[in-house]
Amino acid sequence: MTEASTEITVNAREPLLKKLLVATRNPGKAREMAAVLADLPLTIVTLEDYPEAPNVEETGSTFEENAVAKAAAYARFTGLWTIADDSGLEVDALNGAPGVFSSRFAPSDPERIAKLLELMKDVPEHKRTARFRCVIAIASPEGQVETCEDTLEGIIASEPRGSNGFGYDPVLYLPEFGKHVAELSPEQKNAISHRGKALRKAKAVLRKKMGLSENGS
Repeated sequence: MTEASTEITVNAREPLLKKLLVATRNPGKAREMAAVLADLPLTIVTLEDYPEAPNVEETGSTFEENAVAKAAAYARFTGLWTIADDSGLEVDALNGAPGVFSSRFAPSDPERIAKLLELMKDVPEHKRTARFRCVIAIASPEGQVETCEDTLEGIIASEPRGSNGFGYDPVLYLPEFGKHVAELSPEQKNAISHRGKALRKAKAVLRKKMGLSENGS
C-alpha cells in the first residue's frame, strides 16, 4: 500500500457485496467497467460518488502494485468491496515503456500519442509490437485482496485512427481485425480488450464471493 493510502480514514461499513466501488474518476474507464459488471446483482458506484475520497498515488513499479494499493485504500475509506485497475501500454521497441507511466507520459491523450509516435517514427513495422496490459485488484474493507490480469496484443500504427475509446486506443492496430482499437465499437472492445478480459476474470471472483453460479443463480 502506498504511503498516501495509510492515512485514509475508514468510513462506516456497507453490507457485504451489496454495493461495489469501481475505483476510478475516468468516465471512459468507468463506463467500460460498469458495462461488463452490469449483470451482477450489485449497486455499482465510482469515485465520482465519493468526492471527498483522497487520491492514491500510483507509486508502484508494477501494474499489480498500483492496482492493489488503490483497491485496498479505497475499500478502507468507503467500507465497500472495491475493484481498481492499473493498466497501460507496453511497447517492445521502447523496452516496455511507457508501462506504469502510461498516463503520465505527457499531459493529455493527444500529447501522449504524439510523443509515442515521435519516439517510434524510425522503428520498422516488424518491431512495432506492443500490448495493453491490465491488472485488476479486488479488495474487501478488511484487507483481503485478489488480482486478475490480461493483455491485448497489437502493433503501434504510424498514425492515430478512430474516435472511440480513450488513451492510446487510436494508435494500437489489431491485425486480426484490420482496425485500430479506437475504431471498434464499445461492445467489440469490451469483448477483446485487456480490461474487458481481466474484468470477466474479476467478475468470476465476485460471483464466487457472492455465492452465485456462472448464470447468476
